[in-house]
Amino acid sequence: MDRRSFIKAAGLAGGTAALAAPAIAQGNMTWRMVTTWPKNFPGLGVGAQRLADRITAASNGRLTVQVYSAGELVPPLQSLDAVIDGSAEMSHGAAYYWQNKSQGLAFFTGVPYGMTSRELAAWVRYMGGQEVWDEIYDQFGVQGFLSGDTGTQAGGWFRDELSGLDSVEGLRFRTPGLGGRVWEKLGATVTNMAAGEIFQALQSGTLDAAEFVGPYNDLALGFYQVCKNYYFPSFVEPGLATELVVSKAKYQELPSDLQAIIKDVCQAEYDQVASDFYANDPRALQTLVNDHGVNVRTFPDDILEAGAKAAAEIMGELRGSGDALTKKTTESFIEALNILRTRTEGTDGAFVAAREKFFSI
Repeated sequence: MDRRSFIKAAGLAGGTAALAAPAIAQGNMTWRMVTTWPKNFPGLGVGAQRLADRITAASNGRLTVQVYSAGELVPPLQSLDAVIDGSAEMSHGAAYYWQNKSQGLAFFTGVPYGMTSRELAAWVRYMGGQEVWDEIYDQFGVQGFLSGDTGTQAGGWFRDELSGLDSVEGLRFRTPGLGGRVWEKLGATVTNMAAGEIFQALQSGTLDAAEFVGPYNDLALGFYQVCKNYYFPSFVEPGLATELVVSKAKYQELPSDLQAIIKDVCQAEYDQVASDFYANDPRALQTLVNDHGVNVRTFPDDILEAGAKAAAEIMGELRGSGDALTKKTTESFIEALNILRTRTEGTDGAFVAAREKFFSI
């Protein structure tokens, strides 16, 4: 993949194009989907386009979805606002990008030491997660659906090797969501920025370290050209989910079959994107190591332990929040996690440990 094509597609100038309202002819509609991803971006941008194409095909063109990549219609981190203000009907991004609107939204992307992707889907689909998510987004007149999943992410790219917790003090680090708050507690100076902006910030020295997703995306973004120390796994993003957000009023005006198509395609894409990342992350990592001299490392134990302590503190703060919906979301998440982890750790984790120890072919 050509990193420059992603930078160009990210629309760093952030200009807003004036487009016509959704087309309606002979009962057919065209909806605009704005995204936070560069055009044709592996896994995420491709997943957004595939989701749009599947809705268009499944509806036989009755609902055509036109995709605008980051910066083509609005700046990448203003895509949700575009749906709220009516500039677009759909947004494809990550809920924790909007935690300034409600801290509860971070739970529907990734939580430090929190749910894996399978656990998150179980909570949202079967254990009350969707219902509290709906309550949060009702405040803004939108509806959210899980739309993709990267699995457990990489921990990030660092100019210098981390010798221990002291190495984090003052580190200028790009990482979003509640994970950013964890790294702040560890001593880092944290910022968030869109995918297409990160490489330049690393190259110029504005950042000392950055994480985005994992090898599949990071190879395309070219981070290996600046940093050679690549840490695994992320302890702050154990199962990151993307979201499709739609205007709730316009969604409810759709015929029931079109509503079902949007919902079902999102669910299908949650699993499709996960398969894409599982297949291509390890192959991209081989390229990074073999062709680009990247050093794969694990975080020192004192960083992992301090990160867990910080994550628990943040959960406690959110659980005691004065905002009723943030408190409700946190409590729902924790209750579900404590049930779900018994399977993940007791069954899945025990099997993986046994396979690693005893089985090879």
